[in-house]
Amino acid sequence: MTSVRDYLKKKRERSDEKVRISYREKIKSHKFTIFYRTILVIILITAIIAALYVQWNNKIYSQAAVLSSVEISITQGSNLLPFSGYLLTYSKDGAGCMDVKGNAVWNQTFEMQNPMVDICQNAVAIGDYNGRTIYVMNTAGVMGSITTSKPIRDFCVASNGVVAVVLDDTDTTWIYLYDANGKELIYFRTTMKESGYPINVSISPNGQIVCVSYLFVDSGQMKSSVAFYNFGDVGQNSTNNYVSGYDYLNAIVPLTRFLDNKSVFAVSDDRIMFYAGAQKPMSVAEKLISDDVQSVYYGGEYIGLVFNNTENSNRYKLDVYHKSGELRQSIEFDIDYRDILFYEDQVIIYNETECSIYNSSGTEKYRGQFDKTALMLIPQNSAYRYMVVTPDSIDVIELQ
Repeated sequence: MTSVRDYLKKKRERSDEKVRISYREKIKSHKFTIFYRTILVIILITAIIAALYVQWNNKIYSQAAVLSSVEISITQGSNLLPFSGYLLTYSKDGAGCMDVKGNAVWNQTFEMQNPMVDICQNAVAIGDYNGRTIYVMNTAGVMGSITTSKPIRDFCVASNGVVAVVLDDTDTTWIYLYDANGKELIYFRTTMKESGYPINVSISPNGQIVCVSYLFVDSGQMKSSVAFYNFGDVGQNSTNNYVSGYDYLNAIVPLTRFLDNKSVFAVSDDRIMFYAGAQKPMSVAEKLISDDVQSVYYGGEYIGLVFNNTENSNRYKLDVYHKSGELRQSIEFDIDYRDILFYEDQVIIYNETECSIYNSSGTEKYRGQFDKTALMLIPQNSAYRYMVVTPDSIDVIELQ
């Protein structure tokens, strides 16, 4: 028989258990409340951020404010190029590098009839077509010079100063690789009978892969070949370091370029070709072209082909391709372009007097006139802020 003491003890235990259960339920309910409130706050913040982004992305700018201006002097007749955060000027008489405040970093004098320039990141090579000297510089100064034994037809530079050069010699054409000091690293010859005549050469930023476009005649038909040579470990066991190549019937390929160490594109008179691979570049896409290409621009991950536009009043059409071969957008415009830039999600088209800027969806974000003659426009790190180089100043502007 249960005693009164036992009964009261069990009653207290049942009461304590109910209290513990009730307390756990309250904690659980409180946690759920905090969880749902947190989710709601995250959703609200995400919605606000999305709304602000859409508003910013759809914003149309109507004017440009000058934030700063520095006086400079550009010699009349000089050419101007952006150079890894600096400005490169060159002419038949020499080349120079200045910082964004107009201070001279270095100068190099020479005499050339038809100077050619190739830039890769912070390295630049300057040589004379049909000449025999190439100067190699970086943003700090002159790295060295290259003296060739035969006339120069084409060349390109890697970021480490390695230069690939096409040299002409009557019935034979030679392709040499030099370091910045002029030391021969490797060379091989080409003939019309064996591989064709090289009409363009490009080199990967790391200096390991060289791409050559050849033109030749096979059984009475004109052909072009895009060949890749690996001068690293992978290509050591291949003849002339040849690792891959592709032939194109009845086509001329005047341009090949590396976008990075793994991505290459080439443009012919009837198509644009895309290749990928750090060791043995392989064809990943081809897009046929029915109209004549007027100009080719590239930067970052994008390539732009400019065509005359015959469909409406806009004089030009720009097709923008991703390095994968995908056509990302087509832009119709009617200004006489000096240059076309690809920067993040912007497409910038400008000349000496006016500028148009489009976003990745093809919306024209800005169109306006420059207050001064614009020789060059360089996007800055801040969104919609640009450096404009004029004959007598470097101006930083921001769209508003």
